[in-house]
Amino acid sequence: MTPSPQPGRVARALLSVHDKTGLVDFGRGLAALGVELVASGGTADALRGAGLAVTEVAELTGSPEMLGGRVKTLHPKVHGGILARRDLESHRADMDANGIVPIDLVVVNLYPFEATVAKPGVTRDEAVEQIDIGGPSMIRSAAKNHAHVGVVVDPADYPALLEELRGSAGVLGDETRRRLARKAFRRTSAYDAAIDAYLSGADEGPDAEAFPARLRVDLGREQLLRYGENPHQRAALYGGFLDVVEVLHGKELSFNNVVDVQAALALIVDFSSERSVVAAILKHNTPCGVGSGASPLEAYRRAFATDRESPFGGIIVLSRPLDLALAREVDEIFTEVLVAPGFEPDALEFLRRKKNRRLLRFRPERIDPAQLDWKRVYGGVLVQESDVASESIDHARVVTKRTPTDDERAALGFAWRVVKHVKSNAIVFAARERTLAIGGGATSRVDAVHAAREKAARVGNSLQGSVLASDAFFPFPDGLETAVAAGATAVVQPGGSTRDAEVVEAADRLGIAMLFTGTRHFRH
Repeated sequence: MTPSPQPGRVARALLSVHDKTGLVDFGRGLAALGVELVASGGTADALRGAGLAVTEVAELTGSPEMLGGRVKTLHPKVHGGILARRDLESHRADMDANGIVPIDLVVVNLYPFEATVAKPGVTRDEAVEQIDIGGPSMIRSAAKNHAHVGVVVDPADYPALLEELRGSAGVLGDETRRRLARKAFRRTSAYDAAIDAYLSGADEGPDAEAFPARLRVDLGREQLLRYGENPHQRAALYGGFLDVVEVLHGKELSFNNVVDVQAALALIVDFSSERSVVAAILKHNTPCGVGSGASPLEAYRRAFATDRESPFGGIIVLSRPLDLALAREVDEIFTEVLVAPGFEPDALEFLRRKKNRRLLRFRPERIDPAQLDWKRVYGGVLVQESDVASESIDHARVVTKRTPTDDERAALGFAWRVVKHVKSNAIVFAARERTLAIGGGATSRVDAVHAAREKAARVGNSLQGSVLASDAFFPFPDGLETAVAAGATAVVQPGGSTRDAEVVEAADRLGIAMLFTGTRHFRH
């Protein structure tokens, strides 16, 4: 009877990988530890080409690969060696009776199904051929038997694994095997979900490509947060947010910080094509002010002038790297988070002098504005496409007798990009290069206009000669009349009300220009 081996002792490894990153170095490291290498097909060729001794899977099983490689590892001598419990006498007896040798480490990564279906024009046959069968079977077998077998699905784990084996006389620890098994099951789960999503989209039409019949979410926990929106709520961050933003200084992000930074990034992305520097100040997930200028300092001052009261404890986001001149200016007011695509070295050194501010560098190339938008409801989630409608007003329709001047049109374009990010009902008064007053979150549109006008009066901003953007149509002329009384000379709005004719008539009577975009931007 074969004796029960030491738990976790790696004497034999089975390697079958599509992604051969780091394979040869890993194979060399295992061989140096006295581990016997068993491999299939191209993996065996790569190891053998590096001068390593390899046993082919076909030699192990006594059966050749067949069906163009579709069948090679689906064999009792493979899965028996992986699944056998070394602590059970009956399992060891079965292994002896059937000539099965134990496999202690399974190193597998899968055919690139996700990458294949992401290519434009891929056919269904091409996609189906990239559905791995033997790989997931071996991964699941090893992960199930992780009490005795290690499983590796990610080349990034090779170095740490070799280091542990070298420091433990070839023994893989219990916690390591459990951790690797969890990662393995996550991988096969995500792989199956990708296949389901593709086939659902192919069978059910274009809507199912974005909204499959079943929605699966597989997000790793990035960070436990100190608390949620309030101290009595626990919270955590999942997914890849910290791949998009890098914390350069300050305490870990809070739940509210993350929500605010997300709103800041969504806004600044809509100004990514702007030649000037754009700065925005946000508080509680909504803009306090937005400005553009020739420098970060000029842009910030224009944003700050909108509302000198609210920015305390807020978020500042820039479309260009933050420099020392702006760093010195913002040092005079407490700011929770500064977000920019970069920080000049002297600015970073200066800002790091205070511990109670967070400095974040965002990576524009990693932001996907078109990713789906989720909202939780009791018992499920609502999922929608992100609001990525073009913010250009070049094709907006002039509906009044008077057309906007060039300056008014530029200001309207600026205001229209901002109003999308203000909570509905949303109103933005603006000049060509900055916001002047913002009203949002009101229960009626005329109330939002009143709130913006009153805020402007309180901070001393004149609205004479301003333009106004409204995220949705004016249901009655009263909101428009109030805006014009405050000083607005041109308006941009979606249109679409049953009373549009009344509103246009009021605009003509008041002598202002008005554009209809045809696109609404509710933000609840």
